[in-house]
Amino acid sequence: MNSLTKTLLMCVLISGCSSQASLNLSTQQSSGDNPMNAALKTIYSTSTFNLYEIASFDIHVEEQNIHLLVSGKANANDKKNVIDYAYSRDGGHHWHNKNSLISHLPEAMAKRGNDIQLAANGDYLVAMWQTRGEFPSMGPMVSAYSTDRGITWNQGTNPALANDRAQAHIDLIADEQGKFHAVWLEDPQENGYQSLRYARSIDHGKHWSEPITLDDSTCSCCWNTLTLSPNNHVNALYRDMTPHDMSLMQSIDAGLTWKKVSTVGDFQWKFEGCPHIGGGLTSVGTDKNFQLHSVVWTGAEEKSGLYYLTSKNGGQSWSPPRKLGDMATNGDVAAYTSKDTHHVSTIWNEIEDDGMSILLSQSTDEGITWSAPKRLSEASNSPTQPKIIATQHGFLAIWTENNSSGKSVLAWYAFK
Repeated sequence: MNSLTKTLLMCVLISGCSSQASLNLSTQQSSGDNPMNAALKTIYSTSTFNLYEIASFDIHVEEQNIHLLVSGKANANDKKNVIDYAYSRDGGHHWHNKNSLISHLPEAMAKRGNDIQLAANGDYLVAMWQTRGEFPSMGPMVSAYSTDRGITWNQGTNPALANDRAQAHIDLIADEQGKFHAVWLEDPQENGYQSLRYARSIDHGKHWSEPITLDDSTCSCCWNTLTLSPNNHVNALYRDMTPHDMSLMQSIDAGLTWKKVSTVGDFQWKFEGCPHIGGGLTSVGTDKNFQLHSVVWTGAEEKSGLYYLTSKNGGQSWSPPRKLGDMATNGDVAAYTSKDTHHVSTIWNEIEDDGMSILLSQSTDEGITWSAPKRLSEASNSPTQPKIIATQHGFLAIWTENNSSGKSVLAWYAFK
């Protein structure tokens, strides 16, 4: 199977898995004798978080707090998506829902691969999502902020300023000084191709700086990823246009200036379309001794697949790419340090004959060697686009999947 065929197959599978079925309001927890749970020492649960169906979510960790934002219909008769907020302080084992439905703000048109976004700093939370525009899935974005840890929400200004254009594939992060940083894809010059755009907020999401263009020619529909390194540098991972590899943009001065520092996986992939696949990026260590870890996907001839790479010099150069899975896509990565040991976990969708499953692999030696992939969810459940974060209690993997009734739920594993 050549790279173009694989790319088209992945796009079809991903598109098909993004449609959401109706949900029930129950929360389920798997039995303790599940062999998969015993092997991974996990707690597995599913929930709709008080929604009737879930279309999108984002998760953000801040010290002992895990913040979760979900969007979907509140009941079977609703035609409009609302947004709800929940949090956990024990690594995702238990969740607290404040019933803070954000129904008074513009509707979220987000879906998997173009998800709602959330970041937090202390009492302050900021959310962003794409809204309905003149054409389906092509509206402007909206920002919202909370000053009371998610109890109440107010609408902020649009970081892009323009409310008559499409702004999508947003990512959001807060730095150590409490500044919030946002990137998104937009065509500000209306010249037919997307640009990577950036703005920051110094008042916890109420207002945003004048947007700037970080790259004026990017892939049009792959998600972007922001991460903060221990030295407080802001890193943006995105899919470039020529070649179609993943690039790393970096700011060392809290977003005032930016520089493209490297290509993460120099596959030299030449492709005119869009694979609808972004990448994963995280960091671990101290401000003077840290590593960046990344997973990226390519459709390059004879190299097609998902790869793990690491950098020990702040993203200036990267290790040789290590392939994950046989037909892997939609990857993410997380890491934490315990007793001077770097624990790194990668998670991804594996394309199989009957759909896509979810696999996990772990490393305890800074990404040099990896465990054999372990299955977290069967392809029959239609799980898609997993995310993984490192918490004070270990790792938390989370994704959307269908339950035994064919209804889509949010599923997660908490493990060490």
